[in-house]
Amino acid sequence: MNVMPLLLLVAGSAAVAAAGRRTLVPAPLLLVAAGLAVSYIPGVPDYTLDPHVVLPLLLPPLLYTAATDSSYLDLRAQLRPVALLSVGYVLFATVAVGWAAYLLVPGLPLTAALVLGAVVAPPDAVAATAIARRVGLPSRITTILQGESLVNDATAITAYRVAVAAAVGEATSWVGGIGEFLIAAVGGIGIGLVLMVPIHWLRTHLKEALLQNTLSLLIPFVAYGVAEQVHASGVLAVVVVALYLGHRAWEVDFATRLQEDAVWKMVAFVLESSVFALIGLQLPVVLRGLGEYEGADAAWYAVAVFLVVVVTRFVWVYPATFLPRLLSARIREREDNPTWKGAFIISWAGMRGVVSLAIAFSIPQTIHGGEDFPGRNLILFLTFTTVIGTLVVQGLTLPPLIGLLRLPGRDAQAETLAEANAQAQASRAAEQRLDELLTDERNALPEPLADRLRTVLERRRNAVWERLGQPNPITGETVDDTYRRLAREMISAEREVFVKLRDLRYIDDEMLRTLLRRLDLEEAAAYRETT
Repeated sequence: MNVMPLLLLVAGSAAVAAAGRRTLVPAPLLLVAAGLAVSYIPGVPDYTLDPHVVLPLLLPPLLYTAATDSSYLDLRAQLRPVALLSVGYVLFATVAVGWAAYLLVPGLPLTAALVLGAVVAPPDAVAATAIARRVGLPSRITTILQGESLVNDATAITAYRVAVAAAVGEATSWVGGIGEFLIAAVGGIGIGLVLMVPIHWLRTHLKEALLQNTLSLLIPFVAYGVAEQVHASGVLAVVVVALYLGHRAWEVDFATRLQEDAVWKMVAFVLESSVFALIGLQLPVVLRGLGEYEGADAAWYAVAVFLVVVVTRFVWVYPATFLPRLLSARIREREDNPTWKGAFIISWAGMRGVVSLAIAFSIPQTIHGGEDFPGRNLILFLTFTTVIGTLVVQGLTLPPLIGLLRLPGRDAQAETLAEANAQAQASRAAEQRLDELLTDERNALPEPLADRLRTVLERRRNAVWERLGQPNPITGETVDDTYRRLAREMISAEREVFVKLRDLRYIDDEMLRTLLRRLDLEEAAAYRETT
């Protein structure tokens, strides 16, 4: 097995993603563009998306990281708009895009057109999260987009299976399709609910951080595999488990959280970078199979389907945003009044991604009777052009569009005040608990050490309030920036001494690693106190 293409893919995509962090262009777009450019270089091997790899091996960890970073409470508060988008919109887009393709492409059966509709219906979890994080969308819009992207893949995959069954000649009906969807959804949620408690119990009872993090890496694959084994939705099973574990993450010990945060950030970075690069690298594979649809007709079909995908989202989002408020007094009382600007951004932020391509590549080659699947190569091409079109057109224009609409971002001042008040309450509780403990003779400490504990609490309490202070008139630094810089300078000086002592053989390498680990934790604490 030649692993060099895989190594080149990971290394190249990581390098492009790292470069993208220093530009105004979102990294996903640079990765797609780099993939397109590299695909034209002679000698570059074909990177064909294998749905048997993407769906069970790449999708679960990407969904897991997105879900654990999401807020269960925020998603619950936005459950109605999330459900309308992740279920209602996906089904609406499947029918609308499928019907339009059926009318547009001569000879394309309606069942095959509905397969195309299901394939391009779901906005991508990775794309939505990456773009939303980069442009700093308001928290409510970000929650809705993240919640939609976590669940809509399950809706699309189920709709795709029903459409493919009809296209290949297997007996099916709309009633049967709805039943299959309900079984997959209920089954996926049920399996997630069954797995989440014992998995969390195991996480909290394992005593070694390495074992806990090994378990953490297995969790998304286990949840997905168990659900798919019984023909339930693996996507929903992963999301349910991840939301629960993320909500209860505070019950896991600190060493696990520190390691887990670093491990999953690395995993997400590698997978996200590779996924977007893979999208661009699909161009030769897709073009090679176009056959009878080459030329101006294929280009026209691509533009038309892209426009239908974009318009369809607007057609769904605006009524889904405002009609419930008009029909329900309870909704008007409980929820803030949405604006047309917010609905416009949600409509425009419907980028498609690798899941659509992976589903398209899983379309069977033949139908019952041995005949070729009707329009399979065209469906692949239209999926590819829709993914590229939404990522490039919508992804590039979303940041300036937010600026043009003057959409309010997150209120940093209010968030800092809320953080400071929360820290003050926690510090008071900690001081009270410390006083209680010190009254017990078994906890007797020399006064300097007791004062040190109180100083740590005071520093933690004051650090947040200091972020609200005026910047230094000379350097322009905020107080917390200066504190962080000075702390790092002090730690750096200590680190140089430790290394020098090791080089002089005064201490050995094992002791050096212990001392450096201690400094690393202190530097991390200084950074976290001010960010």
